[in-house]
Amino acid sequence: SIYFFGPMVITALAGPLLGEWAGWRRWLAILTGFVGVLIITRPGVGVFGIGHLFALGSMLSNSFYVIMTRRMSATETFESLILFSALAPSVLLAPMLAFAPALPHGGFQWFIVLMLGVFGAGGHYLLVRAYRLATTTQLAPFPYSQMVWMIISGWVIFHQFPDRWTLLGAAIIVASGLYIIHREHRLRVRNSASLDTEAEALAKKL
Repeated sequence: SIYFFGPMVITALAGPLLGEWAGWRRWLAILTGFVGVLIITRPGVGVFGIGHLFALGSMLSNSFYVIMTRRMSATETFESLILFSALAPSVLLAPMLAFAPALPHGGFQWFIVLMLGVFGAGGHYLLVRAYRLATTTQLAPFPYSQMVWMIISGWVIFHQFPDRWTLLGAAIIVASGLYIIHREHRLRVRNSASLDTEAEALAKKL
């Protein structure tokens, strides 16, 4: 639940850092999606420990990473963003291999590691493209869809059928994302109509 607080942090930072301010409807959609996450996870009231600090640090790091990706996507190429975002962690984390209890052994395990890299690189490429084409506030609710895919994967792969609360939370998350898509479509139609009207008025003056 701490990690999924990220979309709200990103939306709050996008205004002062990127000039992309979110209206009340987008905030409402983001908050609604977070409610769906809480319904699925149903976090209890426990002792705040080191694990919570790691989750908080991960959430804040990812939030600033998204903000920087959005800012740099306007000036940098896809390839350079992907290269440096993959190269830096590889260099920084390589020494940690010395402390690993065991490395993958056998062809299948190395294949799994390779697929992690392939899908991770593909996902990052799509992320960079998304933040070049849309604002952070438009994309903020969509990370909540991870919960939906986790539910589907658990059902299909591990035969863990979700309970009614999980299905309710997933429905709320999907609804918040669909509302954002519907809202952005209406805004595009309205802006397009406004531009057509201005162009028609200018043509009449000429």
